Amino acid sequence: MNVVIVDDTPTNLQLMSGLVQRLDGCRPLLFADSGSGLWWCLEHDPDLIIVDYMMPSPNGLEFIRQVRREPRHADLPILMVSADHEKQVRYAALDEGATDFLNKPVDGVEFLARARNMLALRRSQLALAGRALTLAEEVRRAVADIHDRERETIIRLARAAEYRDPETGSHILRMTQYTELIAARLGLPKDFQEMLLHAAPMHDIGKLGTPDHILLKPGRHTPEEFEIMRRHTLIGYEILKESSSRAIQLAASIALHHHEKFDGSGYPRALAGEAIPIEGRIAAVADVFDALTSERPYKSVWSLEDAAAYLRDHRGRHFDPACVDAFFDCWGGVLEIGHRFDGA
Repeated sequence: MNVVIVDDTPTNLQLMSGLVQRLDGCRPLLFADSGSGLWWCLEHDPDLIIVDYMMPSPNGLEFIRQVRREPRHADLPILMVSADHEKQVRYAALDEGATDFLNKPVDGVEFLARARNMLALRRSQLALAGRALTLAEEVRRAVADIHDRERETIIRLARAAEYRDPETGSHILRMTQYTELIAARLGLPKDFQEMLLHAAPMHDIGKLGTPDHILLKPGRHTPEEFEIMRRHTLIGYEILKESSSRAIQLAASIALHHHEKFDGSGYPRALAGEAIPIEGRIAAVADVFDALTSERPYKSVWSLEDAAAYLRDHRGRHFDPACVDAFFDCWGGVLEIGHRFDGA
């Protein structure tokens, strides 16, 4: 334990140094100049400070005030040495943050008793801080484990939908990466971006409830068939909505809202503008762009230029203008994702 002793009287320094050396596991650090002692305490981590009141600037009160301004020294034990009759000084020292006092002239028995008490307090503080760090690490690992399990659940659910519709495998990967790009460009919080990356793969999970003869039909759907296809948004929401996981709750919202349109002509609820949650507006841009540039049973592949033109033409109608602008602001990233997951 590092015990800092600050006193401009050499005799007092030597006396207190000798007493500290009688305490097990303690090392005295002596400063006759209070400024040097203050600098050392601010740069290092003492375990106990013993400081005289009557010294050239900074005196004991100013010394304590400066030490307490350092957040990590907020609870550090500090003993002030003062005369017993200096009541006003003691009151001021308590206000500045002194923990206890030593009377002048210093009595060896009293010194050792008070120093032991202060060092016991310090050891308890350090033990408590160590325990807090251990608990924080245990919590971090537990939360990471929960997040890993959530991600595994999400991936497995997304794969379940993929088995129903094999064409969507690489679509899920690209669409998910596009959503993160848009969210980052919009300046949304980092934790939301990460959660979106894990939630977006389940946007079409409701297709598990769509009959194969409609889901895999090689051609355009009849109005009746399209009405059944539209239900995948509601089915996906019902599958996911009651999860306690924030990521899966976000996935439920994406499943429900990714076919809403900015002008209110989408489905299933015909929401408009900012009444559509931001995750739904982001997913709409990412989903449609990748669907257009992917081959499906009912359509051929669109060129990148034509798909980009479609997004621009429907900016403010189908799509949130801010999301479209963010998408094109990251056009280089869009092309890189398309190349990386081409046929994945």
